[in-house]
Amino acid sequence: MSAALPPARPEDARLGFGPNIAYGFQHVLTMYGGIIAPPLVMGQAGGMTPGEIGMLVTCSLFMGGLATLLQTLGLPFFGSKLPLVQGVSFSGIATMLAIQGDGGIQAVMGAVIVSSAIGLVLAPAFAMILRFFPPVVTGTVITSIGLSLMPVAAGWAMGPDPQAPDFGSPANLGLAALTVLIIFLLSRLGTPAMARLSILLSLVIGTVLAIFLGAADFSAVPDGPILALPTPFAFGPPTFDLAAILSMMIVILVTFTETTADLLAVGEVVGTKVDSKRIAAGLRADMVASAVSRVFNSFTQSAFAQNVGLVAITGVKSRFVVATGGVILIVLGVLPVLGRVVAAVPTPVLGGVGIILFGSVAASGIATLAKVDYRDHLNLLVVAGALGIGLLPLVRPDVYSGFPDWFTVIFNSSISSTTLAAVVLNIVFHHFRIAPRAPRAEGRERAEQIPA
Repeated sequence: MSAALPPARPEDARLGFGPNIAYGFQHVLTMYGGIIAPPLVMGQAGGMTPGEIGMLVTCSLFMGGLATLLQTLGLPFFGSKLPLVQGVSFSGIATMLAIQGDGGIQAVMGAVIVSSAIGLVLAPAFAMILRFFPPVVTGTVITSIGLSLMPVAAGWAMGPDPQAPDFGSPANLGLAALTVLIIFLLSRLGTPAMARLSILLSLVIGTVLAIFLGAADFSAVPDGPILALPTPFAFGPPTFDLAAILSMMIVILVTFTETTADLLAVGEVVGTKVDSKRIAAGLRADMVASAVSRVFNSFTQSAFAQNVGLVAITGVKSRFVVATGGVILIVLGVLPVLGRVVAAVPTPVLGGVGIILFGSVAASGIATLAKVDYRDHLNLLVVAGALGIGLLPLVRPDVYSGFPDWFTVIFNSSISSTTLAAVVLNIVFHHFRIAPRAPRAEGRERAEQIPA
């Protein structure tokens, strides 16, 4: 009698074709607004035509899908094999806009390609700092990810255009609230399958209700091409400027920090081991995807934190589900007509979904922090200090307006500033002994301490 095979890791579960499509599409809808926003900003700031902006959007969808496949399915030394959706990183937008203003989109392309190649070399060294991410750090960072995304959900709930008369109207916020209520009802009263699909179903039901209320507009769906294949270097060959490359290196380090936090967060949600080798593979996938993305007219790639919340709220942990979402992104990238259908989902409906998803990420962080021993008041200081520092740019976006650009690139990101503060405080309090410590009570253990 043959020995029983060991149980597969949670992320290796295979759910079949139908569930993969349904849950994968749920992931795409969750992050669609986030993945198209950076190319829209870059295109509009660069004075591009609507057709050129549309090309940036479809290329970003295409590359996001390829990057997601690499991250979830993996190749030797590349890809964490975790359920993480990849897309254009927000962290580099300010820097890329500055480079674009000086040298055009070609300078952005060159800076991204070179800095990503350097990042590929540095990825294993960065992954070695995992020992400085005990639960007191990871819990704080995961909590900050959820909290930092809440303004995005609030903006979606208020409406698509801050200049529109109905922005923040009771009708828009009411539609968002109704979407939240639908999620609650499906999760509480529906079947287990309906509960796992509650996000997708709430998006569909909320959109149908919006159509009847006159709050959804699908008139633009027929406009534009049906099929559009990405053209390499559609905006011309890249140019290489040393100052632009150095600026993008700061962005790469920020991306390393955020992706590491997302890898640890999804590992905590899935209940699987995330070690330094896995983080290094995930960071390498980011860097390769970022370098190739510029060939296909896209930008730096990183993990999407909002989709970690979807994994947490649905309990669907399979990486093959997310890989299916990557295939859907590729299809949307070459069939822009389908992308226009997805883009027509009303933003207040997305806002209602975002409230639950991003709150779920924060809740996962709080669950991790519950494992920390606070009898040592130093742990409380780590959490309080890191969250306080990380929330500053969230509640006051202009707090660092008088600082140099390199500083604001790092610290204007709540995720980056929280992560850096938590790591530094943990090192200072738990890895250095500046003065003798008072004896600890017998039997007390610091649950979060990782041996050197």
